[in-house]
Amino acid sequence: MATVLKCACPDCNCDAGGSSAVQRNGQSFCSDACANGHPNDEPCHDGAGACGCRCGG
Repeated sequence: MATVLKCACPDCNCDAGGSSAVQRNGQSFCSDACANGHPNDEPCHDGAGACGCRCGG
């Protein structure tokens, strides 16, 4: 059974494994927005926040 790696962003529930993961300071993030700390309050994936996470805006 594979272990799902969750995004290191505190309010994010997305998977941060695989080739699309962003590595920053030894941690895995699901997107550049999470890895950068949401400097413009942008959501992690799309403008509507369809993934359901409360990180960013």
